[in-house]
Amino acid sequence: MVVMILDGKACSERRLEILREEIDESGLNPHLATVIAGSDPGSQMYVRMKHRTCEQVHIGSVGIELPADATTGRVLEAIRRLNDDADIDGILVQLPLPGQIDADRVIRAVRTDKDVDGFHPLNLGLLFSGKPNFIPCTPKGIMTLLAEYHIDVAGMQAVVIGRSIDVGRPMAALLTNADATVTLCHSRTKNLADEVKRADILVSTVGRAHFITAEMVKPGAVVIDVGINQLNGRLVGDVDFSGVREVAGAITPVPGGVGPMTIATLMENTFLAAKLRACNTVW
Repeated sequence: MVVMILDGKACSERRLEILREEIDESGLNPHLATVIAGSDPGSQMYVRMKHRTCEQVHIGSVGIELPADATTGRVLEAIRRLNDDADIDGILVQLPLPGQIDADRVIRAVRTDKDVDGFHPLNLGLLFSGKPNFIPCTPKGIMTLLAEYHIDVAGMQAVVIGRSIDVGRPMAALLTNADATVTLCHSRTKNLADEVKRADILVSTVGRAHFITAEMVKPGAVVIDVGINQLNGRLVGDVDFSGVREVAGAITPVPGGVGPMTIATLMENTFLAAKLRACNTVW
């Protein structure tokens, strides 16, 4: 079977080029603010990548860096200032936050019209009701990637492994909204391998290297790998790529699959926020 590689890097570069042109033609000057607490190398790397991409598409950006021992109150004060700053269109809080910080309070504190991560309960509720505004970037990026490769999920049996609020649950909602029949699996799912084997489209957010093997995948299935794991000094996904590509109809690589689409979607959400605010959209 000839597998189709879903190249998120190439797709994101095309979309970022289009976005830069749209921003330049709009007359708007969108700005994104990031908030990070602590010195986790992975989180710092992701924030740097986001700022570099902002520069690439002509989005202004500012970064708020807080110490690892920052209190919830200190993070909330930073959010309050950004909420009140008329120059800031989007606010991204880099997760995970240190354990002593109440992440739920922080997420709820972000103004809904600046919530470009799409994690505020109001924005999630709109997504689950089928009338989304801001959609979490990774699930939205996956749907964009599928559309770019003309993969119509309507009528498909979809299996999402992982029920996190940032990827798994919104991914299931987006697939449901697109008329797929969705099964949301998790650590308590019985006979997980049997559920996975039924999938026409499989999205894995397990966070375990090579958890998905070829024997678990339906021939011809579309396999979306959200996992980012270290294995013997290499970056790998949840999916055993070399084995699964022999049976799948389409598959995302790691790296170069979902990750670039997540960042591109963040840029698109930030521009959307700028346009909505410029039009004085009522929320």
